[in-house]
Amino acid sequence: MSTPIDPASVELGLDTFGDVTTRADGTLEHHAVVLRQVVEQAELADRVGLAFIGLGEHHRDDFAITAPDVVLAAIAARTERIRLGSAVTVLSSDDPIRVFERFSTLDALSNGRAEVIIGRGSFTESFGLFGFDLADYERLFTEKLDLLSHVLTEEPVTWSGSIRPPLREQRIFPPTESGRLKVWIGVGGTPQSVVRAAHYRLPLMLAIIGGPPAQFVPFANYYRELLAADGVEPLPIGMHSPGHVAETDEQARDELFPHFQAQRDRIGRERGWPPTTRIQFERDASPEGALYVGSPETVARKIATNLRTLGVSRFDLKYANGAMPHDQLLRSIELYGTRVAPLVRDMLA
Repeated sequence: MSTPIDPASVELGLDTFGDVTTRADGTLEHHAVVLRQVVEQAELADRVGLAFIGLGEHHRDDFAITAPDVVLAAIAARTERIRLGSAVTVLSSDDPIRVFERFSTLDALSNGRAEVIIGRGSFTESFGLFGFDLADYERLFTEKLDLLSHVLTEEPVTWSGSIRPPLREQRIFPPTESGRLKVWIGVGGTPQSVVRAAHYRLPLMLAIIGGPPAQFVPFANYYRELLAADGVEPLPIGMHSPGHVAETDEQARDELFPHFQAQRDRIGRERGWPPTTRIQFERDASPEGALYVGSPETVARKIATNLRTLGVSRFDLKYANGAMPHDQLLRSIELYGTRVAPLVRDMLA
């Protein structure tokens, strides 16, 4: 069943982890160059009218972004409208107070454009790097989310738990001008995560990176039901999925596949996944799969269909997927903003 969506309310955004790109000779760019490329990509996204760009935090050699807030501050100085956020902030291995301080500072510098998407993250390198025990994975996220919920009120914080000394009437600076920093919870597909998002009254971002998007309908509906049962007005729900846009379906798939395959297989060797095949890739790129790969018309049709199916109003395309060249990423962003976005709104109307 499809849910009617108001085209005027739909937001189309982008996400990237700062995947290390390739040069014309096939060698990998330096991380410093990639960071500058991400700023250029964000500038283009702003010019073509996209609503949001989210930067993911990783601590490994195939991704360049370890400090999203620093890169976002550079982007803030060179853009005018696009909202700026993390995708995601790994809260379990971070400090909730520092998260608020960094992003409320970004909010000030960007004139109110900052957002945070928090999550537990699908990579765990940050735990050992910052001295956390993976055995505490659940406890760290649960307590830090609770502390963050207190900090977000922008009132003096009194809080106690097992992960740090207690706080008593502690004020956190700088406050935001609006009085509330926008924070989402990223959910990978567990009912417990949906319950958390509803309990803390935080918008829900569905990370749909595999399988049919329709399998997330129960999570979106459950979230709405939990809010309604508590008498809470509906909160935003968004979705995030990987993809690539080119002039034709064939070009988009041929450009993306070798980089997507290499990245997926590299991570797969670490996690025990089977090798990625072209058949599997084509299945994921089909209308029922989780990859948004193709011409502007193909990608727009799939976005519009799944916005209706899940009843959500925000779609963020993870446009960097492996070591794709910078020029291909720029062209994908340009097509997404100038052709996909208007088509999505026309289809929804």
